[in-house]
Amino acid sequence: MPEGPAPAPVTQRLRVRYAKRGRLRFTSHRDISRAVERAIRRAGIPVAFSAGFTPHPKISYAGAAATGVASEAEYLEIGLITPCDPDHVRTGLDDALPEGLDILDAVEACTGALADRLEASRWLVRLDGVVPDVAEAAALAFMAAGEIEVERLTKKGRRRFDARAAVIACELDRRATKEAGASCAILRMVVRHMTPAVRPDDVLAGLRQVADLAPPSPPLVTRLAQGPLGESAGELTDPLTPDRQTAPAGDGVAATASAIGTADPGAVSAQP
Repeated sequence: MPEGPAPAPVTQRLRVRYAKRGRLRFTSHRDISRAVERAIRRAGIPVAFSAGFTPHPKISYAGAAATGVASEAEYLEIGLITPCDPDHVRTGLDDALPEGLDILDAVEACTGALADRLEASRWLVRLDGVVPDVAEAAALAFMAAGEIEVERLTKKGRRRFDARAAVIACELDRRATKEAGASCAILRMVVRHMTPAVRPDDVLAGLRQVADLAPPSPPLVTRLAQGPLGESAGELTDPLTPDRQTAPAGDGVAATASAIGTADPGAVSAQP
């Protein structure tokens, strides 16, 4: 057993929504986690650490998007040893992160497991060089199919699975396509989180299968939202709403703005 005092206990957990934009969509999840850890040190956020010979900051990630995919709805949870104002943590962490990793929201974790609320994702997929009417016909053919088996290479080898079962909605976004002002088609998809996970590239493989839709260049994929499914088909709700609704009014957290954002002089740069 390692010697020394036990690590300070977690007194508060914060749930954070962040975006992955621009060139940073090509950053691996490991590099993003390293950037977040460095930013936490630079911002002076009192993060809790695990016990053992190699303590790690208590940060967990839920439903992270794949490398190469942009996102407006990534989530992480931070364990703190001192209660802090979520807004101060949000601004301090955002200031310490590189441009393209942007902190959008932070709330105190008050109820349930965050991962359990992430039931589906809404995606925007831009297909350059594709005629909108052709993309719309392909989306209609996809949604009309009962089952569409696709194949993906996994760590355990090639695996076949039904890509259609997870897709709640797939349609041409005519307004976004028109606003793009270029030769492209923009699809919106709502995909349920299942095992195995069905990703936008799996849906595109299904579109190629049922309608021979093959974009001449790689698609630009952006996750717009993820969260619980609403009552209407394809509607997603904010996964942080239950925490906001149960948070005590005027909870009087101990940390102040000066306690967050006090940079550690020896901290490493936040650039990944």
